[in-house]
Amino acid sequence: MNRVARRERLSLLVSAGAFLVCAILMAGLLPTERSPGVIATLLLIGVYALAFHLDFEIGTGSAVPTQLVLVPMLFVLPTGIVPLAVAAGVVLGSMAEYARGSLHYERIFMRLVNCWHAIGPALVLALAGEPEPSLSDWPLYLAALGAQFALDFASSALREWTALGVPPKVQLKAMGWVYMIDGGLGSMGLAVAFAAVDSPYGVLLAVPLVGLLSVFAKDRRVRIDHELELRDAYRGTAFLLGDVVEADDGYTGEHSRDVVALTLSVVDQLGLSERERRDAEFVALLHDVGKIRIPNEIINKPGKLTDEEFEIVKRHTIEGERLLHRVGGLLGEIGKIVRSCHERHDGTGYPDGLAGEEIPFVARIVSCCDAYNAMTSDRSYRKAMPVPEAVAELRAGSGTQFDPVVVDALIAAVEDAELLQAA
Repeated sequence: MNRVARRERLSLLVSAGAFLVCAILMAGLLPTERSPGVIATLLLIGVYALAFHLDFEIGTGSAVPTQLVLVPMLFVLPTGIVPLAVAAGVVLGSMAEYARGSLHYERIFMRLVNCWHAIGPALVLALAGEPEPSLSDWPLYLAALGAQFALDFASSALREWTALGVPPKVQLKAMGWVYMIDGGLGSMGLAVAFAAVDSPYGVLLAVPLVGLLSVFAKDRRVRIDHELELRDAYRGTAFLLGDVVEADDGYTGEHSRDVVALTLSVVDQLGLSERERRDAEFVALLHDVGKIRIPNEIINKPGKLTDEEFEIVKRHTIEGERLLHRVGGLLGEIGKIVRSCHERHDGTGYPDGLAGEEIPFVARIVSCCDAYNAMTSDRSYRKAMPVPEAVAELRAGSGTQFDPVVVDALIAAVEDAELLQAA
């Protein structure tokens, strides 16, 4: 076991042990007048275990709908034993994985770190005198919810920071979606609590909702898996077409891969979405795919092209769109952008004479990166242009050939790369 893994293990064990000590102290010290009975307590623990066993993906992480049961627990059980009841639910919910051999028994104890969230609201409601559920007490419930989030975040952020060095700010961003889900489910849990106070069997009202969330979670997981498989298939097809281009013309293939790297740097500079980043990668890789339909004697001609030959070369954008349209699906959509990669910002490009915002933004990025890479690459009929001169050419073409926003982002990316190389 490496040092980081040992630190993480120690952090989990310490956090789980500290929680257990706090939970036992609360159970022994907090006064209560509630006596729900063994059956009601076991029922709440069992439904909590059922909810804990359901894990659904949200944002960049995952969440469990235990809030649906935690809230009724806070109004039915003595508040002092709620953290221990939550811990019992977590252990019970982990037993199925342990029985299958997919979870080590030590990890069951470590999962108690996921119970810190129960400490905060239990303390708030205990100090308030264990009131019955009432809509007029909504400020108290907001305070309890805030205490839940605060203690949960403090425990997890401290654990991640000490064990893995993850800054609390990063942890908060990752936990934002989870807290939003818990806040929404908390209101539903309060509705269940009204029923559970009259009869402990009222908590069973949460079971159909847990089941419904389970169905949605499975469906979402299937869809995500399918999307990942489809994305990998498209990426494989795109790179296969890139290899075909490279086999047909070595320069064009190598040039396309260099344009991909430049394009992704610009996308990162502009802070575009993951979907736009994916589209930009495919368009950059395949922007010249139509050249496999252009005669090699024209593509590889060492001298200047005649007007007739240039008109033939200009058709490669249309041919590229047609090729990708035949593949269909995502690459069919990519083909529409590939068609516009030789348009100019002032409307004098080809094949459609589009201008400004009429040109797809990804096409504007690839066009600029394509030109810069061409300027800084050696060809049979000329030497590569030095980087400062190529940057000056980009500035000169800003607003006419190129989108000024893209030019600024590309120059920033080039300067970052130059600084990194110098370092």
